[in-house]
Amino acid sequence: QVQLIESGGGSVQAGGSLRLSCVASGSMYSRYCMGWFRQAPGKEREGVATIRRDDPTSYADSVKGRFTISQDKYTAAVYLQMSSLQSEDTAIYYCAAGGARDSGCRYDNDWAFNYWGRGTQVTVSS
Repeated sequence: QVQLIESGGGSVQAGGSLRLSCVASGSMYSRYCMGWFRQAPGKEREGVATIRRDDPTSYADSVKGRFTISQDKYTAAVYLQMSSLQSEDTAIYYCAAGGARDSGCRYDNDWAFNYWGRGTQVTVSS
């Protein structure tokens, strides 16, 4: 089992920044691949960014160049640094974990993730 706890959401004006954190516990093998997903009101969940324990990352085109995913392997934390935020980034952001050790660990492969956090709200006002 893997537990995921997100924090760092909040309200910010367009152009601002936020940093989301996700602290993971449980089987290391089940969280080799970590990711951030989001769901805006009335929309389907979409992948934002992923990172493998051996460091390869992937990003959705909509956030590339603005968001950065990183990890601290010692504290089992994953971060999402969000900059140049836009109103379209308003959503609930979820941390997710899975055991994928290959190219399956990607933002557009949500089937690779078995564990999900409860989410943290990000609101960007224009």
